[in-house]
Amino acid sequence: MLITFSDFTSIPVLWLQIASAAIWVLLILLIAWMVNRFANEPEIVRKIVHIGTGNVILLAWWLDIPASVGITASILASAITLLSYRLPILPGINSVGRQSLGTFFYSVSFGILVAWFWYLQQPQYAALGILVMTWGDGLAALIGQRFGKNKYKVFGTVKSWEGSLTMMLVSYLVCSLILVGTQGNAWQTWAISLMVAVIATALEAFSFLGMDNLTVPLGSATVAFFLSQLVLNY
Repeated sequence: MLITFSDFTSIPVLWLQIASAAIWVLLILLIAWMVNRFANEPEIVRKIVHIGTGNVILLAWWLDIPASVGITASILASAITLLSYRLPILPGINSVGRQSLGTFFYSVSFGILVAWFWYLQQPQYAALGILVMTWGDGLAALIGQRFGKNKYKVFGTVKSWEGSLTMMLVSYLVCSLILVGTQGNAWQTWAISLMVAVIATALEAFSFLGMDNLTVPLGSATVAFFLSQLVLNY
């Protein structure tokens, strides 16, 4: 039986929103599974999931998905990631040779930011926080591991200046795109983006045991929000 356009229009909007986000996440997980199966690159798999699933915040924002859906998804993802540290539910995602609750904190930060900024009707700040973590930290880790020759150590964790510089540049780009798009092209917006990028980089450098997946998105969103309120309402 052929599916017509009228069949789609009869589906509640909420279910179409949920389906769009679910399809995106499943697609990312499928790609990660294929890479894990054929390439045996655990860190690449983690970054595919890290970067790919983080972009679902854009769908949530653009499709105006209700906060309750995002919070529920965060709770479920948090529970699954906690179990995955004990059971092989998400093979390859946590097997990076170090103890870390990063994936769990990543899921928690999503729920907190959605609950906070959807309530304030300022979803762009939730997207900013998640995407700074998604792209900034994700690319920083890849660049640092592949090209990081200048090392430094924080709390026993080895970092690279190349990775930290990548974190700052990508965070600045993410913040600028979102804030310029929502607040306009003004020097204050560029200054706020720079401040957020510096703070996000510091939080990433000084966090441990995967805490950066919580501190970076929450810190970035908080700084961007309050500085924007201060500048726009002076």
